[in-house]
Amino acid sequence: MIKTARIQTAGILVLMLWLTLTGCAVHRPYAIDLPVPVPESFEEGAGDGVPLQRWWETFDDSRLNALMDRTFSGNLDLAQAYARLEQVEAVRRSTRSGQLPTLEAGAQGSREDTPGFFGNNTGDGYRLSLAAAFELDLWQKRRSQTRAANDELRASREELQTLYLSLSALTADLYYLAVEQRAQLALTDGTIASFSDTVDLVERRYREGLVSPLDVYQARQSLAAAKARRPDFQATLATTEHALAVLLGDYPQGGTFGDVVALPEAPEAFPAGLPSQVLARRPDVAAAFHRVRASDARVAAAIADRFPSINLLGGWGRSSTAFSTGDIEGEFWTLLADLTLPLIDGGRRRAEADRAKGEFRESLATYQKTVLTAFQEVEDALAMNRATEERIAGLEEEVEAAAGALRMSMEHYLQGLSDYLPVLTAQASHFTADSLLLAARRQLISDRVSLARALGGDWMTGEIEKRLTAGDGVKGETKPVSLTAEHRPEE
Repeated sequence: MIKTARIQTAGILVLMLWLTLTGCAVHRPYAIDLPVPVPESFEEGAGDGVPLQRWWETFDDSRLNALMDRTFSGNLDLAQAYARLEQVEAVRRSTRSGQLPTLEAGAQGSREDTPGFFGNNTGDGYRLSLAAAFELDLWQKRRSQTRAANDELRASREELQTLYLSLSALTADLYYLAVEQRAQLALTDGTIASFSDTVDLVERRYREGLVSPLDVYQARQSLAAAKARRPDFQATLATTEHALAVLLGDYPQGGTFGDVVALPEAPEAFPAGLPSQVLARRPDVAAAFHRVRASDARVAAAIADRFPSINLLGGWGRSSTAFSTGDIEGEFWTLLADLTLPLIDGGRRRAEADRAKGEFRESLATYQKTVLTAFQEVEDALAMNRATEERIAGLEEEVEAAAGALRMSMEHYLQGLSDYLPVLTAQASHFTADSLLLAARRQLISDRVSLARALGGDWMTGEIEKRLTAGDGVKGETKPVSLTAEHRPEE
């Protein structure tokens, strides 16, 4: 009888082990499809595309290169992202541990004095034990949870790469916006100096009785209008430099990022390549895809949680208890198979499975929207690049024509062939055209930057590995923050 029971017990354990090794999937992974077939080419451009490696170096600007390095080392959004990545990595390790057996050691010591028939019994005792536990992953619940945690980690890393892309684009945009504002200030100062000379000329002609007082007022009006535009450029320059300083991890400050006043020639537009190549280079698309996979794995875990669970428990130890009548000591062991079958839980597990399915559908829609948005950003960037190039060509013709009109109107005015109004109009037109051309050239640089960000790339991986290798990030330690007395919270 005892032998038969032992054989049955061994058979059950062998069956449990086999089920654990083979696994019984209770959920078939959902199909993850794009919202529509991927187009063969972009409407606004084509050509072979290659991953962009440190795209800002095509501007050949050492100051910009240095700012990028400062952004990647000091930006606080990046510091937060690395801290989040560290948390996700810890969660992944914690989740993965659920697939492994646990082993705990215990120790107890005691001294007792208890009454008995022949007087009090006084004795010392101890107990040393090892307890092991292991849940048979029959329905792949633990494995699904681990898959979800792995995909969450991959998604977090892809989001970190997306942040690198965004920060590199923002750094370049702010830097060249500051350069443009300095160029606008230089243009404005030159215009003010020219208009001041014109005012002196008109006042001299008025004193000589050659022109009316109206010409003097019109000349002064033109000068005042030019001076009135200067504060706007100053304010934009200051706020841009403040934003750039905070982006680098510093307090807002101005005047510390150089005095460059000449915008560089925008490089040639980056080749867009094929739409399928863009999908492979966009880390935000990859992150959304891993979120879908993680949600799908959580659906599997939630469904598996509705099935029975079997835990194997075992223990071994040694104990000793001393009594006045003698010592009791020896080894002990236990082996237990614990079967838990959910019967009534008020619908909690079913509701959790439904919630996980809803989360999956949400993440799938998010992924599909991310794909469409990626294509939209590339198409928009290509369209903006083309439109800005055409606009610059038109503005260059306008500037040339405005300069000729200003020259001719001034000559006619000095020769007494016309009044001052054509000069006033020509001055305003020339100044506006020059300013618009500067803004358009900076906009073309911004469009190139937007295209580089939209096309993605893989250069971010090198930056991440470099930071992790240096010990700053997931594997690094948190740097202490020093608070001044006025910033330190009250205790």
